Order: sequence, then structure tokens, then C-alpha cells
Amino acid sequence: MTWGVSQEVSSFTEVEVLKKSFPANAKKIKLNISNKFVSKYNSQNILGFIEGKKNPDSSIVFSAHYDHLGMMGKETLFPGANDNASGTSMLLSLAQYYSKPENKPDYTIVFIFFGAEEAGLVGSKFYTENPVFPLEEIKFLINIDLAGTGDEGITVVNGTVFEKQFNKLVELNDAKKYLAQVKVRGKAANSDHYYFTEKGVPAFFIYTMGGIKAYHDVYDKPETLPLTEFQDLFRLLTDFVKSF
Repeated sequence: MTWGVSQEVSSFTEVEVLKKSFPANAKKIKLNISNKFVSKYNSQNILGFIEGKKNPDSSIVFSAHYDHLGMMGKETLFPGANDNASGTSMLLSLAQYYSKPENKPDYTIVFIFFGAEEAGLVGSKFYTENPVFPLEEIKFLINIDLAGTGDEGITVVNGTVFEKQFNKLVELNDAKKYLAQVKVRGKAANSDHYYFTEKGVPAFFIYTMGGIKAYHDVYDKPETLPLTEFQDLFRLLTDFVKSF
């Protein structure tokens, strides 16, 4: 069973069932559903940065959303290990790396953890309208989601939009043989990078492919998340930053 969240409530209940999963001889189903709509739910964006040693007024941004779906009722938990504890873990790993004196970056590295992505990119939209640092100072933004697998490589949303940077990413991966493939994808409004590109900020949205398929369900849990290519993706991202 999968689930999502929304910024509005419907006047009726709608249930979608996969045809292959529904008993062919079923005539009726019985459901007991209750719903409470919270109209002014408070969330937060969290930001940190490491100042660059050569270009402190120009930044490279890493972002990830830390929210997931929470609870359905009092007993059913949606853990969100891959979506997106894996992405937030990548940001924390990168922050630890760049905080060491020997890894101090040339450009300021900004880390933004967005809230309310699942409710419609609410946190990132708010940030682009109320930036802490001027958006024009962002040299590039890399948004990370679903970083917990990688058997089949990664997909790069906006790869066809920012071809030069995408080709550099492919070149770096081919040289070090980090990931099985770096797959290109066009523009898509499917995560927190979107409102940045709408404001003119060059950005990628990167997610891993292959492995477990748990998504927006109770099976997306840490015990079964393989983190197959987590370290290789980390290395590719740090190499990519060095290319600027």
C-alpha cells in the first residue's frame, strides 16, 4: 500500500487498486477510513554552510528533503529510509568531509535540508522566494533523493538542460568507473531543484537506480536499504565540485 500527502483535502474518499492485485471474483470491499486535515502545519528548512577559501561569495549548493510521510493512523509508520533519509545522510557525509581543513573548498558549500517536499515542494519554493544567500551567487545546485541503491547507476534530471555540466559528470564517472551508468533525463518538476531552475539557478536532481523498489510504502526501511553505491556517488559528487 502506498500513500501520499497533499495541501488540500477532497470531499470524498478515493482508492486506487492495481488490477493484477485485486481478486477477480471480488464484489465488495470494506474500508474504515478517518481523516483529519491540518490546514496550517508548520515545517522548517535547515541550512548550513562552509565558507570557500578562494570564492566565498560564490556557492555550490547540496540539497535534500528530510520529510517523508510520517504515520497513517496510530500504528502504521512510513520510515522513508531511501526517500529520503539516504539523501539527507549524503548531505551530512558531505558536510563532514568539507568541514575538515584538508578538504576546505574553493567555493562556499551550502547544505539545505528542505521540509514539506512531499506536500508539493513547499519548502524549496519558500526558500527561492526568501533566500538566505542571493540566488545569483549559486554556481550550481545538486539536489539528492533516493540515494540508497545504485546497482544500475544514477539518473540526472536536467542533464539535457545543462549539457556541459552533465558531460563533465559522465567524464568523471567514466574515468574512475564509479557507477554503472549516468543516465540523462530532461527537465522535470519532481523534486526540490525545480523552483531553483525556474529562478535561473543551474541545477541537477540526482537519484540512484536499481536494487529494492520500496517507495512511499512501509517497506522503505533502513534494515533492507543496501546503500550499494553510496560511497561511489559521494566520490563522484566531490570530484564534480572540484571541476568548478
